[in-house]
Amino acid sequence: MANLKDIKKRIGSVKNTQQITKAMKMVSAAKLRRAQEAVVAARPYAYKIGEVLSSLAAREDAEAHPLLQARGKGRALVVLMTADRGLCGGFNGNVSKAAERFVKDNEEGYEAIDLMIIGRKGKEYLKNRVGENIVKVHENLTGSISYSTAALLGQEVVAKYADETYDAVYLIYNAFRSAISQDVTVDQLLPIVPKEVEEGVHVAQYIYEPGRGEVLEQLLPKHVEVQVFRGLLESVASEHGARMSAMDSASKNASEMIGKLTLQYNRARQAAITSELMEIISGAESIK
Repeated sequence: MANLKDIKKRIGSVKNTQQITKAMKMVSAAKLRRAQEAVVAARPYAYKIGEVLSSLAAREDAEAHPLLQARGKGRALVVLMTADRGLCGGFNGNVSKAAERFVKDNEEGYEAIDLMIIGRKGKEYLKNRVGENIVKVHENLTGSISYSTAALLGQEVVAKYADETYDAVYLIYNAFRSAISQDVTVDQLLPIVPKEVEEGVHVAQYIYEPGRGEVLEQLLPKHVEVQVFRGLLESVASEHGARMSAMDSASKNASEMIGKLTLQYNRARQAAITSELMEIISGAESIK
């Protein structure tokens, strides 16, 4: 049995760890509220522009704009969104595994699949698994999300698709549901998927002002930027929710461990006292 000093030292160490996990939980809870508000505010516009573009793609010929053109199964790009820090449960692992499965399951579908990773943890997980597929890594972007950052990423993706470097672009991220629930989501960014039209239903044509070319040139790249921005917001909110849940579980586990160690300490202390009493009684008996 461990001596009293070792047990007491371990109790102190667990208590210090518990203080850290409680502090991290409080910080994540505060950040989660702001991140959740940002996600809720961004979703309506992102969903509506996606709906409009999907409807527009059903009405337009693929030749109307490069972002509407489906070019078959050539080279694909996967944009993976993870975090730069850990201690958030399965948040990073789940989405990274989804990207790994996507690459391996689609090897026959595409000639090649490249990975653009946002977040250090995604790179660390995948570098020894599908490291040859990683073409770019962006770190330290998720600390402060802004539309300008998402716009730059979106423009980079649009440029690579427009110059036919890639024939498809996918976005993989954790969609925020609640503080304890995040859904791994795979969205096709490019080409824009046309809305399904039921057979026999007449599809009305749009009238463009000032003109079809000008409208498509502005609206289609903007759609990609908005979807990247929403993905970043969803990922950040999911990260804070996952970290808050993980730190709450860690704090509860620390409390249980402290209880067990305290019981062990009391038993060891009682055993030591009993042993000392027996020695005193034995000594007294030997003197008689």
